[in-house]
Amino acid sequence: MHSVALTGDVMLGRGIDQILPHPGDPAIHECHARSALTYLALAERRNGPIRRPAGFAYVWGDALPALRSAAIRIVNLETSVTTSDSPEAKGIHYRMHPDNIGCLRAAGIECCVLANNHVLDWGRGGLLQTLGTLAQAGIATAGAGRNAAQAEQPAVMPLSAGGRLLVLAAGTTSSGIPAGWAATATQPGVHLLQEPLSAAVPRLATLLRAAKRSGDIAVASIHWGPNWGYDIPRELRDAAHALIDEAGFDVVHGHSSHHPLGIEVHRNRLILYGAGDFINDYEGIEGYEEFRGDLTLLYLPRLSAATGELLGLTLVPFRIGRFRLNRASAADAGWLRDTLDRESLRFGTRIGMAADGTLDAAWRGAA
Repeated sequence: MHSVALTGDVMLGRGIDQILPHPGDPAIHECHARSALTYLALAERRNGPIRRPAGFAYVWGDALPALRSAAIRIVNLETSVTTSDSPEAKGIHYRMHPDNIGCLRAAGIECCVLANNHVLDWGRGGLLQTLGTLAQAGIATAGAGRNAAQAEQPAVMPLSAGGRLLVLAAGTTSSGIPAGWAATATQPGVHLLQEPLSAAVPRLATLLRAAKRSGDIAVASIHWGPNWGYDIPRELRDAAHALIDEAGFDVVHGHSSHHPLGIEVHRNRLILYGAGDFINDYEGIEGYEEFRGDLTLLYLPRLSAATGELLGLTLVPFRIGRFRLNRASAADAGWLRDTLDRESLRFGTRIGMAADGTLDAAWRGAA
């Protein structure tokens, strides 16, 4: 059995970068703010003072033991790791100073998915510095590269019981990735999928077949869909099923939504349509309160070493406060349980809550 830790969006830039040991230039280019310190001030106004500098492990807070319990940790890193001062022509830009890479190391992150709508916020130079910084830190990347061939290559990580974990990452324009960010034969960028998604599955199948060996477990990590709302379009569900049925993936790790979406287990394989944000600096920002964006989940699937099938799924709930992951209260964990159970029921998945406040999944066909 293999235990994997999956998260949705991890944003370590802007206000969070400013509390880490090596804050970068706080200048940002937003219509409502010109300094990343504005977001720090909003968070402190909401939940109280935040000590500076905070240690590299600070933001992971109460999530560290659960993260360390897994064999491999995979996050969608929605932050450019760069000192570049060449912002793209867009409304929001996230960057973390490269000297703060210890923040990812502190949580033992083995793989950063980069196919998202913020990795090129500071231009192609910013992407190249991100790739170099992560490589130097020994952290695998997937979904972006110095050219299309590299962006399409899966990250490959050995598993202790033998075999390897492959993470093949890509994104869609529906998540906000500009079409011009696509990597080409000669240009750095992200692995941008052809749409409709049904047209992209054969190519992903070809890429996986070229990389996968006997005993490997394959994760499709896809940045797709809007930030808010529980609706899962039929196109997304069909694509997720095809990634398993036709392409041969064992896990579909979807992200982009700012809150967790319904969970499906298809042919005993896990589909996360939207993992939700995991870390961000959004405290104090008003709007969309009904979705409880302050509540986050760490997903801990247990996968068969022989088949890649899902043997069990634990979800650990947290609440973001003072730029830190804090274990969710019983009431907050109950809210997440009720919401995810409601949204997952359409797929035949039920979400329960254990005495320790963790959540678990049960599904049709489970042993």
